[in-house]
Amino acid sequence: MRTYSENGLLNNYATEPALYFAESPSPKQQQQYALQAAIAVLLVAFTVLTAFSVS
Repeated sequence: MRTYSENGLLNNYATEPALYFAESPSPKQQQQYALQAAIAVLLVAFTVLTAFSVS
């Protein structure tokens, strides 16, 4: 958004977004995050073990 001062100078600063406080995840979301983390750990472990067994 472009605005001009009384002297005709361009004031081209970015507008700041509204601030809000983040809410902590619900217990169901926390459980989903834990499940995703466990799946990620298993996937990485399987990939590393596969790489070691092939080499």
